[in-house]
Amino acid sequence: MRSREYGPDLTPPWKRQQPAPEVAAERDLVVEEAATGFCGAVVRCERTAERFTVTLEDRFGKHRVFPLVPRGFLLEGRVVTLVRPVAAAPARPKVTASGSLAVPGARARVARESRIYVEGRHDAELVERVWGDDLRIEGVVVEYLEGIDDLPAIVAEFGPGPGRRLGVLVDHLLPGTKEHRIAQQVTGTEVLIVGHPYIDVWAAVKPTSVGIPAWPDVPRGEEWKLGVCRRLGWPEDTPAAWKRILASVDSYRDLDPALLGRVEELIDFVTAQSE
Repeated sequence: MRSREYGPDLTPPWKRQQPAPEVAAERDLVVEEAATGFCGAVVRCERTAERFTVTLEDRFGKHRVFPLVPRGFLLEGRVVTLVRPVAAAPARPKVTASGSLAVPGARARVARESRIYVEGRHDAELVERVWGDDLRIEGVVVEYLEGIDDLPAIVAEFGPGPGRRLGVLVDHLLPGTKEHRIAQQVTGTEVLIVGHPYIDVWAAVKPTSVGIPAWPDVPRGEEWKLGVCRRLGWPEDTPAAWKRILASVDSYRDLDPALLGRVEELIDFVTAQSE
């Protein structure tokens, strides 16, 4: 006969044994084994040939091993079911924004004589945002030129030589461009000129990171940054626009590979010298 009130189980609700809360058997947790009254701190929880067990140590240093069974222990007077602790996932090595392994506690190195030059302040800020941690550990200083029209004279004034290398990142370095002609005037084993194909470093940031479908085409003769702002419907305020773009960059994943490879090449070049 089935009870309409109790269903197939004829035991009244107030007589049914309620499930005990599960508690992880973490080391040093103090519990009492319900059947024997043995009280101690958890020393270890392990799997034996037949079951999972917990080892308790009482205040006299005595150890006893008990099986992990439902409602088998008391915690602060309450019946509980001890369960195995969840193993912590192995800690992943931390990486810098450039994707390099981070070095916890590393101090900035004294600056090398070698340098990296970039065209403008925005280039320098973008390099710092992504590669800043790496550059400090390597002792590499990045400076900006405010254009490269006088690059040959700037390189001559720097005076590259053994232990004093110079790497230069140039915007819009394409064959036939003014930038390419100027770069060809600078040669030497201690000088490396590399560049990305974009008119401005803004466009080296992936559009999806900025939240736009693409970087707009701006006709020649129109100031590129203002033209970008106009076509995106942004205020014609280039400092505010750059602040917005830079804030969208969290790591190397937000940059186009055409820039990533060139900056890594420059860092390798200025640090690949005898100590």
